[in-house]
Amino acid sequence: MEFVYRKAELSDSPKIAELFIEMLRTIYNTNDVEGYETGYLDKFFSGNEDLIYVAELDKEVVAYLSIEVHREDEYVYLDDLSVTKKYRDKGIGTELISMAEDYSKDIGISAIVFHVEKTNERAHELYRKLGYLDNEDQGNRMRMVKVLKE
Repeated sequence: MEFVYRKAELSDSPKIAELFIEMLRTIYNTNDVEGYETGYLDKFFSGNEDLIYVAELDKEVVAYLSIEVHREDEYVYLDDLSVTKKYRDKGIGTELISMAEDYSKDIGISAIVFHVEKTNERAHELYRKLGYLDNEDQGNRMRMVKVLKE
């Protein structure tokens, strides 16, 4: 199995939206979830610094990570990471996070921030293994931070 990693294109939006729903269903253990609001993904394709990386296999998107750049506070926010169930535990999430870290360095930002649901223990363990530290307990979720080395 050889996955291809790349920057997402607007035409990937339907699959990204589908993976978002799958992620929410997995995290909250219910089918009663709502997807992105209409137009939400547009900001990732508008030519600014926000972007999405995807992993694909046989030209089908099987995972994504959305990245928001916050220049005012000098951090990159990893918003959503979703790997379809069939391809979990194959290093895809780790590779997407690595790409986000490289992108952050490329644009001159050393801090990466994201949130993980406390019930999502597998993800929390992965992020710790990748060097992210619990930064702030926010009720149902934990804010995690990593400062990248030069």
